[in-house]
Amino acid sequence: MKAAVFHKPGDIRVDNVPDPKLEESGDVILRVTSTAICGSDLHILSGGVPQLNPMVLGHEFMGIVEEVGSGVTKLKKGDRVVVPFPIACGQCFFCTHAASPSCENSNYKHYGPNGDLLDQKGAGLFGYTDLYGGYSGGQAEYVRVPYADISPRIVPDNLTDEQVLFLTDIFPTGWSAIDWAQLKGGEVVAIFGSGPVGLMAQKAAWINGASRVIAIDPLNYRLEKARTVNKVETLNPHEVDVVEAIRNMTQGRGADVCVDAVGFEPERNLLDRLKATINFEKGSMKVLDMAFQAVRRSGTVTIVGVYGTPFDNFPLHRMFDKGLTIRQGQAPVLNYIDKLIELVKEEKVVLDDIISHTLPLSEASKGYEIFDKKEDDCVKVVLKP
Repeated sequence: MKAAVFHKPGDIRVDNVPDPKLEESGDVILRVTSTAICGSDLHILSGGVPQLNPMVLGHEFMGIVEEVGSGVTKLKKGDRVVVPFPIACGQCFFCTHAASPSCENSNYKHYGPNGDLLDQKGAGLFGYTDLYGGYSGGQAEYVRVPYADISPRIVPDNLTDEQVLFLTDIFPTGWSAIDWAQLKGGEVVAIFGSGPVGLMAQKAAWINGASRVIAIDPLNYRLEKARTVNKVETLNPHEVDVVEAIRNMTQGRGADVCVDAVGFEPERNLLDRLKATINFEKGSMKVLDMAFQAVRRSGTVTIVGVYGTPFDNFPLHRMFDKGLTIRQGQAPVLNYIDKLIELVKEEKVVLDDIISHTLPLSEASKGYEIFDKKEDDCVKVVLKP
């Protein structure tokens, strides 16, 4: 079969690889009908998240069940399903306590309680390095899905792939960022990053009762997308002092909630890169620090952008003095996906309006290039095997 394979930083190619096979009784084999490139895939492309061996990438995918393991009871051949990105066994302590991204069984080689840089990680993830289980991903014609009775959800026939594909990751991730903040209604929410996750967090903020939603991004074409599809206010850090602007918009207090939907690889200047080199850091936490400044006292900051390394000069003093509540981590997709499917079915949210490019799987390398380099006003790439 054909698949998008990571070989080394900067090198992703579409290769012919062996078809996946059933390995456990709880597996199914899925024929992929749609898949997407995620911003966190770019961390592998850049080398920011290390991967030494070739790997089929992709954790946003859906398709048709082709083969069913003997132990699978909830799916049958021909079912059309969408698959959440964390791999959950459904039986361990964390899976039974609504914390499936910490599943104890799906990443047996590198699982552990410590959350170290290169070991003791959480649940297995599709197509996301050997550190997270070494599972082949869904940017391919076929993919093996373990624990198939737990995570996949059957998709209503009247919904297109594009309408539900982002239930795999980016909509539940954006939803987590807002749900963790426990909006009561009327809050001002500032969302740093208007890439795919940031755009989804904007949608979630409106649905959960925000009175104002402010999008921050250094790329005007992404801010235009945010204004067009989500009707938000926008700020470009190249044009204004974002922290001061947010305070001016909120009677000097700051936003009630700030969301970091960027992570450790934001736009950086030479000074940012020099600091990272001196401190042996990967990337920068400049966006997170800006969120800590822009949020009001006793406010909430949620972090759904990826951070994988320690950072020097972490602003603990600001968090303490302002009395901030912080929530972060991988999205617990299983906690939300059934509700979110209903929102799509009831036309209370539109997800496919962020798609800027649809390409055949054979052009995955091009898709990665334009997404990574922010070319051709690229916001979200969907691949069709």
